[in-house]
Amino acid sequence: MAKYFNITGASSAAAELTRELLAPGDGVRVSSISLTNVHADTKCTVDLYIEKSLAGKFYILKSVELPIGATLVHDFTFNNGTDEYGLYLKLTKSASETPSVDVIIK
Repeated sequence: MAKYFNITGASSAAAELTRELLAPGDGVRVSSISLTNVHADTKCTVDLYIEKSLAGKFYILKSVELPIGATLVHDFTFNNGTDEYGLYLKLTKSASETPSVDVIIK
């Protein structure tokens, strides 16, 4: 079952926003993720990573720039079972605008 998110970026006071997409133990089977910059006027930078308590962060995408209107699709799988990894997205704005990214997890 697909999961959908619209993440509107950091406020004017902060340059970045990190959002938990899947919590450890959600048990979601992931086969791919789609990231689309839906902001009309500005590019943004994204980090996508999995994280597990006591194991740390493991980056799937690091400092990837999404141009205006661009979509990035990445196929991958990971263990989202109990006491395993969560999935996180960090969105960094590149201008004074507030970026917005649509996320689809399949």
